[in-house]
Amino acid sequence: MIGLDAAGLALLAASLLATGVFAGVLAGLLGVGGGIVIVPVLSWLLSASTLDPEVTQHLAVATSLATIIPTSISSARSHRKRGSVDVELLKRWGPGIVIGALVGGVVARFASGDALRLVFGCVALAVAVNMAIPRTLTAADALPKSRIANGLLSWVVGLFSSLMGIGGGTLAVPIQSAFSVPIRKAVGTASAMGLLIAVPGTLAFIWAGWGAEGLPPYSLGYVSVPAALLIVPATWFCAPLGANLAHRVDQALLKRLFALFLAITAARMLYAALG
Repeated sequence: MIGLDAAGLALLAASLLATGVFAGVLAGLLGVGGGIVIVPVLSWLLSASTLDPEVTQHLAVATSLATIIPTSISSARSHRKRGSVDVELLKRWGPGIVIGALVGGVVARFASGDALRLVFGCVALAVAVNMAIPRTLTAADALPKSRIANGLLSWVVGLFSSLMGIGGGTLAVPIQSAFSVPIRKAVGTASAMGLLIAVPGTLAFIWAGWGAEGLPPYSLGYVSVPAALLIVPATWFCAPLGANLAHRVDQALLKRLFALFLAITAARMLYAALG
């Protein structure tokens, strides 16, 4: 990165590898694609360089989306082997998720760094509260049958996940839980949704950042290729470990862990945006 000596670059590389390990385990465990860890860590690491603060959050979000592509593939394969991926729901929600992710990437071109931080913090905090309460709020005993309702839900998941740089789990898991989907099935299906978000979202952020000023070397639009290459191997290797753990952990504990990570991340992002 810009503004770091050899020792600083070595420390940065080690930090990114450690982030990849933690994010990979969390991706498999919670179906969140790892972005809930990668975005705030990348944002903090990039802020330690001489990069313009206005591009650091865009870089963090876009690079996170790029790393989610292989991570979600690895995590979804592990969950599908255990029968916890709802293929029919993926077919119903797929088009809306893809469209929402594309729109999110386009909107990011005109959004400030603090605007992206506010979106991340507010949405993550709301989801954390919902998951932390003793009984998860339920809207119905089953997912809606209406095409319009499914289209709206999937579009919201795709849009805000793209703007936040996360996989589908952060929104898709609590939404599915609100419609009485068992948590393990929700996590497994959300891990597959991560791919539907990450691919169009990454492409849109590459377009949005193409030719932007102040980006670090070897960037594709807002995607930092060196950072992605350091994170991806660790997340790919560790995502199956998290998926295995997800099938051993108590469901109530799984929800509390999910809420805890979201709350910590939300607080950090809101402080960065408003402090």
